[in-house]
Amino acid sequence: MSSRTVIRGGLVITASDEIHADVLIEDGRVAALAASGTPAAEAWTAERTIDATGKYVIPGGVDVHTHMELPFGGTFASDTFETGTRAAAWGGTTTIVDFAVQSVGHSLREGLDAWHAKAEGNCAIDYGFHMIVSDVNQDTLKEMDLLVEEGVTSFKQFMAYPGVFYSDDGQILRAMQRSAENGGLIMMHAENGIAIDVLVEQALARGETDPRYHGEVRKALLEAEATHRAIKLAQVAGAPLYVVHVSAMEAVAELARARDEGLNVFGETCPQYLFLSTDNLAEPDFEGSKYVCSTPLRPKEHQAKLWRGLRTNDLQVVSTDHCPFCFVGQKELGRGDFSKIPNGLPGVENRMDLLHQAVVDGHISRRRWIEIACATPARMFGMYPKKGTIAPGADADVVIYDPHAEQTVSAETHHMNVDYSAYEGKRVTGRVETVLSRGEPVITEREYTGRAGHGVYTPRSTCQYLN
Repeated sequence: MSSRTVIRGGLVITASDEIHADVLIEDGRVAALAASGTPAAEAWTAERTIDATGKYVIPGGVDVHTHMELPFGGTFASDTFETGTRAAAWGGTTTIVDFAVQSVGHSLREGLDAWHAKAEGNCAIDYGFHMIVSDVNQDTLKEMDLLVEEGVTSFKQFMAYPGVFYSDDGQILRAMQRSAENGGLIMMHAENGIAIDVLVEQALARGETDPRYHGEVRKALLEAEATHRAIKLAQVAGAPLYVVHVSAMEAVAELARARDEGLNVFGETCPQYLFLSTDNLAEPDFEGSKYVCSTPLRPKEHQAKLWRGLRTNDLQVVSTDHCPFCFVGQKELGRGDFSKIPNGLPGVENRMDLLHQAVVDGHISRRRWIEIACATPARMFGMYPKKGTIAPGADADVVIYDPHAEQTVSAETHHMNVDYSAYEGKRVTGRVETVLSRGEPVITEREYTGRAGHGVYTPRSTCQYLN
């Protein structure tokens, strides 16, 4: 039995076009678009009709940086794949790419299998995996080739967190050389972790233990230095590079310089760096701990440079780095020692709305909103045009978005499994109304109609921006 849905009367927005069109969905895919009111569109019949008059019809968001159930700092991220993907759907995101973790002394395969076991049968939306490479050796390098062949085409390395995820320059170079051969994309957490650890030790010795010192020791210059070093190592290896969660204007400058030289270097930022600042880290009564993430929040003057980077395409993607820890019992582990606060904050449900607010505020255009949140992440990680657009043949991951509805962001009303909101009390214009995942309604007029297990694992091709 085939199933058909027609979405009528909305403004369809993709990265390249805005058109008043009806959308025909058949068997989980977009079958056709036709200008609203034309005979072609009027002739369509379907079991389900959705009236999108006065609304936007946009591709489902693609969030390529989430950490569900991540073990960190003696605890675990508070969102499971079930709660996290449900919250993502509420926020208009229909695909996530999460990070499977290789533990030191173990194989990539063991890490990947463990993450498949966490996710399978639990996700409300489709998902894929990147692989965190913590232990570079000859076996790991061979495994990278095998993973690329089976659709895990990106590998994350850390210049930060010595003793946990850290790789030295030699390990990074070997992995980059391998990815240059097998087509994989290295994703880099670019902060000089060795130097940062010295500054942490010195700050604690001075009695500087509050959350705000987290931002002060993880200096912007050490993000810029690591970004520069990662770019040069990638250049030596002849490999592409994707720098995750860029927060500092000095790091943006390094990316811009590399791109001006024609290098295949890409940059991602996150809503927290665009909307929050060190002012939040300095909130009294340990409230600042809610905003501890790495790279850290920066002083407000960095925000303008990040927005500019998004407009000039020196930054191409906005992901969330969603890694929630509850204030009570988790963030509180760092009372009296900021270095023990679990790093990460919640955001998978807020990204599409915050970026729409950026459209309202004049930072970016509507099409650029879709580009940085849907199309480019899908292309960057080998999922386009199956994901990230509304076009014949694409998966019917479609959001009906009300651009005029007003809402106040709050932990009282969000669906993430965490006891605070990083954007508590922020008023935004625009709200998700209905979400389809492969043609199935997951959110229907602000009601959850999805189910755990609807979301399926999505193997990916290699980065679609490379020659």
